[in-house]
Amino acid sequence: MLGGMAGGRLERLMRAALEASALDVIETALATGRFDRAILLVDVAPTLPVPAGVVVEVDDALTPFHYGRRLATAVATHRIERLVYVGAGSGPLIAAEHLLALVDGLSADGASCVTNNAYSADFFALRPAGLIAALDPPPVADNGVPRQLREQHAVAVVELPRTTETQLNLDSPTDLAALTLSGRGGPRLNALLTRAALDTGRLARAARAFTDRDAEVFVAGRVGSLAWQYLERETACRIRMLAEERGMTAAGRDVDGGARSLLGQLIATAGPERFFSELLPTLCDAALIDVRPALVQLGLHATAADRFAADAGLPDEIAEPGLRTLVQAALAAPIPVVLGGHTLVAGALMLINDWAWSEHDRLVGTG
Repeated sequence: MLGGMAGGRLERLMRAALEASALDVIETALATGRFDRAILLVDVAPTLPVPAGVVVEVDDALTPFHYGRRLATAVATHRIERLVYVGAGSGPLIAAEHLLALVDGLSADGASCVTNNAYSADFFALRPAGLIAALDPPPVADNGVPRQLREQHAVAVVELPRTTETQLNLDSPTDLAALTLSGRGGPRLNALLTRAALDTGRLARAARAFTDRDAEVFVAGRVGSLAWQYLERETACRIRMLAEERGMTAAGRDVDGGARSLLGQLIATAGPERFFSELLPTLCDAALIDVRPALVQLGLHATAADRFAADAGLPDEIAEPGLRTLVQAALAAPIPVVLGGHTLVAGALMLINDWAWSEHDRLVGTG
């Protein structure tokens, strides 16, 4: 499924990246020979050539989009019995082995679901696929589908191992910068990122701190316990962690303004300039911040275009004055501060750590 991304320059870049990633995943799936067909559900027709044999279905512009109903309709129309669903942004590093693990993990007898995250899914396999239509209420997004299946229909839900490949999702320009830095991804997506020439300087400086035994890295936002375990196991530095507002989006606490952020309170109390120039540098040598909970706490109702510009470090493209001030202060900090969404403190964090260690080993080997 691909849709819901349109607007300014960075939004168009994200849309192009999602399309490229989706087509790369489809091509990988078809090459396995294990899939009967591939269907691309989109809100507008794709701009890139679509692999042969792929069915493209463009949403009816007169019908309001609803995730669960749209997916259920596709399952019924195409008489799908075993389904592998992939959100357009969730598969930039998915290889054939991951797709086959989804298929092979399905039970031969009872209802079953295999996913990358049982509580916040980005992709999943389901048998029988018709159970999508039985969920009540119909899911508004993919994240909660496995949990609903388990709670409402006793479906056995199995998680794939949480690796960089299964956890990376594209929801912000920061995630594209992480992919650019790593040099990984499918052919269409890599070609797009090469043309985009995103600035990866701050991200690289922050990532290198992971390999420094004398450094301390601050990670804040909707950080899960598995991410913390990963950092404790896979980095040489000390980690300072602030985990808050897990499940914020699924619960709608970003929309209703109910989210509460200690980081946001600190920024409000000290002011952005003092927080980033004086307070934060006393705590760490680099900072990776999922800034979305703090924005809710601060009452900054930023558009997607503003959020993306914040993540990309482009304050001149931010219309919301409070967010513009915050980003300017973060960029002026004496340490590298990277802003982003949830993926920055999940899959992208793992990806840039992988890159940092590869660079470290390369430099040690050539030194």
